[in-house]
Amino acid sequence: MRLRLLLLALGAFAMGTDTMVMAGILGRISGDLGVSVPAAGQLVTVFALSYALLAPVLATVTARWPRRRLLLVALTVFTVANALSALAPDYPTLLATRVLAAAGAALYTPAASAAATALAPPERRGRAIATVLGGMTVATALGVPLGTYVGRADWRLTMWLVTALGAVALLGLAAFLRELPAPAHSVGLRERMAPLRDRRVLGAVATTFTFFVAFQSVYIYLGTAVRPATGGDADRLSAVLLATGVASVAGSWLGGRAVDRWGVRKVLLVGSTIAIACFAALPWLGRTMPGTFAYALLVPLAGWSISVAQPHRLASLNPGNAPLLLSLNSSALYLGMAAGGTAGSLAIALLGERWFPLAASVLGVAALVLAAGTTRPTTTATGKAPAGTPVGTSAPDAAPAPAPARSTTG
Repeated sequence: MRLRLLLLALGAFAMGTDTMVMAGILGRISGDLGVSVPAAGQLVTVFALSYALLAPVLATVTARWPRRRLLLVALTVFTVANALSALAPDYPTLLATRVLAAAGAALYTPAASAAATALAPPERRGRAIATVLGGMTVATALGVPLGTYVGRADWRLTMWLVTALGAVALLGLAAFLRELPAPAHSVGLRERMAPLRDRRVLGAVATTFTFFVAFQSVYIYLGTAVRPATGGDADRLSAVLLATGVASVAGSWLGGRAVDRWGVRKVLLVGSTIAIACFAALPWLGRTMPGTFAYALLVPLAGWSISVAQPHRLASLNPGNAPLLLSLNSSALYLGMAAGGTAGSLAIALLGERWFPLAASVLGVAALVLAAGTTRPTTTATGKAPAGTPVGTSAPDAAPAPAPARSTTG
């Protein structure tokens, strides 16, 4: 079982690397294909938007497919798409291949989580899901800086690296994963969208979307923001992205414990405040390597703590429909990534390469206001709010669901 879980995690690692690594090679793509850096950043936007829109549709269409077949088809589409990205002769072709790669990722990630639960006994399913989805988190710590380093001379080498990761996962699962039946009950697209009629769910999803617009509007163009410190050196940027990735893993780990101890509301408000301050300070922090590393450590700690708190909040609203609620949160996250690429590009055009992070601080304030306005402590008979209790949730419903924390990544 462990080998199959690790192979599923390897596929998730490839997806996470592909999603985030573009931030480290935008300059190379821009120079090679003759487009501006903001235009190159739209590759991230197109991938994230395609993922967010395709995930619920593809999940509905393939709901009755056997899980093994679905995983292999998803990895095949993803691997072929990245090979085509590596071979793309021009910008429009590269954009098209990113849509295809996003379709493969949108198919794979939820199917891998479902396969993990089928492979593990009930008492170990939470850890099995955490193992698989941990591949997405580890990708920010290892895959992104590695991909940036590999692509320091030619960005196409980065695409070949992602292709190789997908191919190894595909071959491994084809060899070692037994057939897994499709779920007996499939959920239609209308039923998947029904929770959005709940104001509490809508408020939580809107918070996720707004915060990740702010976060990604800077992350996608981080190389531009910290160029005064790195001097455009790819090795220095790789080191910054490595620090960002390590801080992301730490933020995910610490965020879960912070939610259990202090509750969702405090984590959201404190995390948003830290991120806002860092966005506002980046025009000065990004001029030196110590300042750049301070930003690279603080913002992911805050951001990933928020990404842990949000699924905890949603799962507690309606534990029986937690998978549907978490899939909506995932779509909101990827929509935020897509909008972040556009917002960052617009901010650069309006404010310039030094000052564009100030726009992220304004967006961060909007996310903070949303979080404050849509969460409040719900008192129990003792007069205290249970940890992690979101707005309008009674104490029995506030128990955290096992291992939803990392499912925001896909």
